[in-house]
Formats: sequence, structure tokens, C-alpha cells
Amino acid sequence: MGTHPSVPSINPDTGKSLREIISADPEALLGDKIIEKFGSKEELPFLFKVLSIRKVLSIQAHPDKTLGAKLHASDPKNYPDANHKPEMAVAVTDFEAFCGFKPLKEIEHLLATIPEFHALIGDEISKKFSEGIKPDAVLGSADDVANRKLLQLVFGKLMNTDDATIAKSTDSLVARTKSEPELFGDVLADLIQRMDAQFPHDVGLFCGCIMLNHCTLKAGEAIFLQAKDPHAYISGDIMECMAASDNVIRAGFTPKFKDVEVLVDCLTYSYDDVEKQKMQAPGFSRSHGDGDSKLYDPPIAEFAVLQTTFDDSKGTRWFDAFEGPSVLITTEGKGFIQIKGDEATRLPAEAGYTFFIAPGAEIELISESDDKFTTYRAFVEA
Repeated sequence: MGTHPSVPSINPDTGKSLREIISADPEALLGDKIIEKFGSKEELPFLFKVLSIRKVLSIQAHPDKTLGAKLHASDPKNYPDANHKPEMAVAVTDFEAFCGFKPLKEIEHLLATIPEFHALIGDEISKKFSEGIKPDAVLGSADDVANRKLLQLVFGKLMNTDDATIAKSTDSLVARTKSEPELFGDVLADLIQRMDAQFPHDVGLFCGCIMLNHCTLKAGEAIFLQAKDPHAYISGDIMECMAASDNVIRAGFTPKFKDVEVLVDCLTYSYDDVEKQKMQAPGFSRSHGDGDSKLYDPPIAEFAVLQTTFDDSKGTRWFDAFEGPSVLITTEGKGFIQIKGDEATRLPAEAGYTFFIAPGAEIELISESDDKFTTYRAFVEA
């Protein structure tokens, strides 16, 4: 949902794309402040998606602005945008993902106990890693920088291993999860077997299952991923919002183009506990009335997401005007949307219906059934 050229939103009555509609009157539909801040008179600074994940998506990272511009200039086919792509996932159902590198002590333990992982990394690098890491290093300190370089050394060795060796190692790894499950624990053993069933002989069994955090979210929880953080979505339904970019640097669980050299070189190599990446969702003070609104507000300028729910109740919730454009989608139930106090503008808002809302518009969401009515609204303000 949005203005990205790859799959722009279309007005079903006129056939015009949202990009065309905005470019015809950008001052009214984006606002001068948004145009000035993001430099476009036709494009929203965010891209909004619904993902229903039944098979693991590729292990990937996204470039920051500097790298995005460089990659786009040198390889526009594989990197179609000169932009960064931080993103946020809000769980609609229970959701699981790989998110960032595991804490250093966990990786050290797996290097010591999983023979296939140790063999791929080798004695020399494994020893250098285990003897050199300082897990309690202060963020940004010299020890922290050294920790990240050691983590990069391990990851780089793994990702540059030839396919034939990876295939043999994954066969042995999967067999060991069945013969010696105690080495892995129930969760990791099951995860490796599930991922192998989807992508046999894939390096993702090591770079994903072994090296990255396994993150689970309950419905309503969210996680934010900075540019250059490795991740992959495993299962569940989510609302995803990101900066307007299609740039992806892939690592595993994919038949698509992989760029191992760029990937290994660009990652942040953050090794925080995955719980630190989860977001809180406070109430939203600029909404009023029935139902409930929660704000997912990541630490970037391009977007935030507002969830509004009516739990099996009728009623109306209205919203103060936003100082920027937004896109709203109904994901559950039936209701209506209208300009505040103006029934002549009322439109049905059913599951899958999507709306563009211009800056300055005060809207109402109306639930007139006993079913649950849920919407998500991505927006930007300068």
C-alpha cells in the first residue's frame, strides 16, 4: 500500500495510482512540510504491507541511505532504490522471526557444542572468537567494536563457505538434531528441522537458526529493525511498515540474488538480547471516543503506525487532524470511515479496504456491528 512504483495503490473508480493522484496536488495531499523534509512531490516516505507468512522469507538486511545510494548507482537491477529501508513488524497473529545476532556467549556455546558449526568456522577462528569476546562491553566502547569484528569474522567465514560443503554440513546438522537433540534444546532442534523441510541444504540453517535470535511475538506486539540488521520472517500474519524502498541484501533461505560480499561488509553486528528490539505501544492521545488506539512509533522519521480496535462493540472513535498523509487499512470486521461529523463522506470499511487520508483531515471510525473491528493506519508527520 502506497506510492512505490513496483506495486502502487490504485483508485478502483478512476484507475489512477496514488502516485498520480498525489502528484496532481502535492501541497494538499502531502503537505509542504513533508515535501520539504523528504524531497518528493509524488511519493509517500513509507511503504505499508500486509504479510501472511507460511514459508520462511529470505534472511536479509537492508542498506542505510549512504549504502543504498551507492548500490543503486552501481547495480540498479538488484537495488532499485537510492534509499534506506528500516522497518517495523506489528503482529496480527502469533508471529516468529529471526532478528539480529544472538548474544555472544550463546554463539560461543554453540561453536563449542555443535560439531558441524565448529567445523565450518574452523579451530582458529573459533578459538579467536571464544578467547577474544567481552560480552559485557559497553556499547560503542573499544571492546564493543572488537566484539563486532569477531562476530563479523565468524559470519564471514560461514557465508563464504562453498555450497557443496554447506550441503554436507546441513545433512549432518539435521541428523544430529534427531540423534542428539539435547545439544540444541527442543526449540532449536525443531526450528532447524522445520527450516530444513522448507529449504534443504541451505546456509540459512546455520546463519539463521544457529547465529540469529529466534524471536516470537504475540498478537499486538511489535519489533523494529534498523537498516543493516539481519532478519527473516518465519511464520504468522503481520502489518509491516518501512521506508519507501525495495532494496534487499539477501543471505539465505532464498533462490533469489545473494550479495554475500556486501552483506558481510555492511551489517551492524549488534548482539543485543532480542527482547530489546521489541516495542511498547502506548495509547494515542489524539484519538477519542469508543474503542481503543495504540501507537507504534519507531525511532525514525518516515513512519509510525496506529492500531484501532473495537472489541465486539458498537461505537465511534474520532481523531485529531494529522500534519501529514496516512494510509489506513481494515484488517478485521466491518465498519465505516468518514470525515468527522459529515455523513455524506461515509464509506464502508471492511476487511481489506484501504484508504488514503490527506493532511488536516479529521476522521471518524464507526463500528456498527457486534463483530471485532480493527484498522491499522500508517502515517508520517514532519
